Amino acid sequence: MRKNSDRFSYYAMILPGLVLLFAFTFVPLFYSIIAFQKFNPALGIQGSPWVGLDNFLYIFRVRDARQVFYNTIFIAVMKIVLLELAAITFALLLNELRYLRVKRAVQTMVYLPHFLSWVILAGILRTILARNGLLNDFLGLLGIAPVYFLGRPDVFPWLIILSDVWKEFGFEAILYLAALTAIDPTLYEVAELDGANRVQKMWYISIPGILPTIVLVASLSLGGILNAGFDQIFNLYSPIVYSTGDILDTYVYRVGLIQGQYSIGTAVGLLKTVVSLILIGISYWFAGKFANYRIF
Repeated sequence: MRKNSDRFSYYAMILPGLVLLFAFTFVPLFYSIIAFQKFNPALGIQGSPWVGLDNFLYIFRVRDARQVFYNTIFIAVMKIVLLELAAITFALLLNELRYLRVKRAVQTMVYLPHFLSWVILAGILRTILARNGLLNDFLGLLGIAPVYFLGRPDVFPWLIILSDVWKEFGFEAILYLAALTAIDPTLYEVAELDGANRVQKMWYISIPGILPTIVLVASLSLGGILNAGFDQIFNLYSPIVYSTGDILDTYVYRVGLIQGQYSIGTAVGLLKTVVSLILIGISYWFAGKFANYRIF
């Protein structure tokens, strides 16, 4: 009797979460039908005319939409690659520190940006990168004319990529630091007896030791290749940099909600969801094959 009572308590505890999950995840799936209609809010879903795949064909015909797909993939891929490189490098270097207090202080400083929202960080970056901001004041001392960094289409994607790497690499490095602690210390002792220096121990012991973790993280990152960071770009971009900074999420927001093209916005969002689902499946296959990772 007590066992059934405990089980009921567990079900009651997760019930609010299940209700929210159903309301905000599964119910909206029904409205994906808008992607196949010429949706008119006055007519509703049942009264709006059916257009089939016309909205999806329109997406591939519009030059702006093709550019948005390219921007999304470029920014997302560069974020994944540079973030992993920065996190791995930082973890390897931090692992070499022998002073515990210094190690903890460095960890705290690089972890902190992860816990700040992009609303706050975007305000800081706008202040630093403004025409009369801190960075341009420094360039002025060197005799360089002010540069509007957030208004240059050729510079803006790299600002997005590098600022995201700066924000997240410290937190991402936790995985690799944990993997480094699992390496047998006797391997380093034997290598030192053989005359290996720190760089050689890092190259021949540390990196191979965390290689399964690197493969796993890289494989799982593949599923998010179409998520280039809506909140970051939304708080930093402007119409001047739409050509290189506009991504799928911001395009859906602007076209679907601001311009009122609900069918086009829904079609783009649905296409992104389907592609992301396929990529997630591929990423878990890679993770299982090369890193022996299973969730079922």
